Amino acid sequence: MTAELLSADLAGKAGAMSALADRLTRRDPYAALPSLLDDEPAGVLLLGTGGARYACAAAAERMRRAGLGAVAEYASTTASLPPGPDTLVVAVSLGSGLRELCTALDSYVERSAIIVLCDDPDSPVVRYADVLVPLLAGPERSGLACRGYTNALALLLLLGHRLGAPGASADLGQALRRSANAVSDLVERAPRWVPEAAAALDSPDGVHFIAPVDRLCSAHQAALAVRQGPVVAAHAAESAEWSHTGRHLAAISDYRAVLFAGSHYDDRVAEHLLQLRGAFAAVGAEVEGAAVEVRYPGDSDPDVRLLTEPVVGELLAAHWWAERGV
Repeated sequence: MTAELLSADLAGKAGAMSALADRLTRRDPYAALPSLLDDEPAGVLLLGTGGARYACAAAAERMRRAGLGAVAEYASTTASLPPGPDTLVVAVSLGSGLRELCTALDSYVERSAIIVLCDDPDSPVVRYADVLVPLLAGPERSGLACRGYTNALALLLLLGHRLGAPGASADLGQALRRSANAVSDLVERAPRWVPEAAAALDSPDGVHFIAPVDRLCSAHQAALAVRQGPVVAAHAAESAEWSHTGRHLAAISDYRAVLFAGSHYDDRVAEHLLQLRGAFAAVGAEVEGAAVEVRYPGDSDPDVRLLTEPVVGELLAAHWWAERGV
């Protein structure tokens, strides 16, 4: 694992998204779903570890908005939705947490329909699958699964649409292609904006990522990349909740944050943070008081934001990792 390998993985991220979009025009990964389910499932259980769980949480939130009984759990949970024909289980594997996933699936195999999202055909989690959905992320030599996270999230959004959730329309390919264009733009312009953002965010107390509730997964994925790669302290917070919890740390530390814009509470976050002598970079929109603003094509589209913005944290992780000479 090196900064160079992460940079190479990120350079191929837009291509992996485009490849998935192309595949979806030729083949529906969920074509077998009607034969597995007699009716709309009473419950949808999404399981994963690390970035996979963050993607599951975002998809479950959208499914609940459509009235589906969807829940994203830690793969290590000891009790959740009951096994049976009314429960659809979705397991997402990005290469880690196999012991937890397999243990959880043992309770559901042959009792509930199981969909597995995974790129490794030799993974032990594959043997549980009634439907196996390849992520098409390609090998990620850095070990951070940044491409796998994005493709898994896209495929979960598509599953949600198949089950009646809003967003990520039947033409998910279009959203993926627009997001791939945005990712490519951010990666290509990285030498210009990343050093400026990294300097504004440099702090001995680490960095915080703040996002609206429906895109909290972006903050978690970005923070995870920063913790895994350069091993910098990084934390995630929800935009509205931050003023009730996270701002207390801002009062006693050199607080630096990346604000994924789009919440009704962005201005409050900015106001409180600046009052406490902190600083932040705004991603995806203009926010008054931002030390740096990072924009990209399509950053007003909810699906493009969701699929694109984690790369900001991932590129910062590669930069800080390279600075440390690892």
